[in-house]
Amino acid sequence: MHGTQTSSGRGQEFALAIVAFELAVMFVGAIVPTPLYPLYREAFGFSGVTLTLIYAVYVLGNLVALLFFGRLADQIGRSRATLPAIAVSFASTIVFAAASGTAWLFVARALSGFSTGLAAGAATAWIAELYTGRGEGTAARIAAAANFFGCAAGPLLSGFLAQYASWPLHLPFYVYLMLLCITGGVIFLAPETLANPKPLDEVSLRPRLGVPRNIWLQFVSPAVGGFAVFALIGLYAALLPGLLRESLHFPAPAVAGAVAAEVFGVAAVTILSTGRFGSQATLMSALVLLLPSVWLLIAAEVARSLILVIIAAGLTGIAGGLGYRGTLEVINRIAPSDRRSEVVSSYLIALFAGNSVPVIGIGLLAAVSTPMTAHVTFAVVTTALAGIAAWTGIKYAPDKR
Repeated sequence: MHGTQTSSGRGQEFALAIVAFELAVMFVGAIVPTPLYPLYREAFGFSGVTLTLIYAVYVLGNLVALLFFGRLADQIGRSRATLPAIAVSFASTIVFAAASGTAWLFVARALSGFSTGLAAGAATAWIAELYTGRGEGTAARIAAAANFFGCAAGPLLSGFLAQYASWPLHLPFYVYLMLLCITGGVIFLAPETLANPKPLDEVSLRPRLGVPRNIWLQFVSPAVGGFAVFALIGLYAALLPGLLRESLHFPAPAVAGAVAAEVFGVAAVTILSTGRFGSQATLMSALVLLLPSVWLLIAAEVARSLILVIIAAGLTGIAGGLGYRGTLEVINRIAPSDRRSEVVSSYLIALFAGNSVPVIGIGLLAAVSTPMTAHVTFAVVTTALAGIAAWTGIKYAPDKR
């Protein structure tokens, strides 16, 4: 292990819980605005295309954090990288709470994306180093589950506060500010695990990306599969409240928040409960489940059925959990140890692109045609991507050299 460690098993478990809690809280902020988007549209009068761009600018913040600050925690230490991430999230939340126009939302979302991108890398490494149980695979599942549990709690919190309390566009962020303050306080109780942090003047921010030529074909399946899985998750996070409000006539923020929470909560439980499945089998299962997940959502829109939306959300959660875990584990299997950071970063860019590019495409296509046309096109493209990922995954499986 690196650096300072806790002196007992209970101490390590306590530190692990603190860091996992911090990671979950950071992702609460990433998804808190989801049930509030229709309310923002009413208050500020922006279009559906603008809404998709507001959602997508979060990913730009993620990419800046990943490309230029992804190695920061490896250089200055886990805690020294985590505290700035919490501070940026605090700033993002203040901008959200004070928002008086559309431009404020762009700034808040970009700051939110940067803070979660910076925090995720540091916390994931921190958890792996604090965990001394059944290996790095389990530590990765803990980190991924914390991510999704935070994403589940965010819309549940904001949806119910917006529905049943005063100041729907302000109170959720005030509550989240208190969570951040608690997190910033308790994170000092977790020990630093990096043995020899660099001084700030020696830090390198040079991006490191790339996929070695000899694993390129094996890289296609998890990258394309991850893109497709996160495209569907992004659809729920960005456009579900509008779909419920306009197509199914369920305007209640609490309903949108509960359905979004279902997706992420089921994904988290799936990650924690499927550890015995092999990475390749997990990935293929996710790709198979993508098809009923996306087409059931289309059927729900046609039938205007909330029950079908709930079923589709549950399947999406299972596919999302399996897909995230399976693709990440395949990437870890094929990445050379001396270029692991570059390969994983390239994979994460595919995921972030999946989380944003299709959502923008749906918004633009819906503006020039109809929402139904855009959603069906999305389903067709997602089906095709799942097929490509499955075919390349079978043909170029990691055990086939």
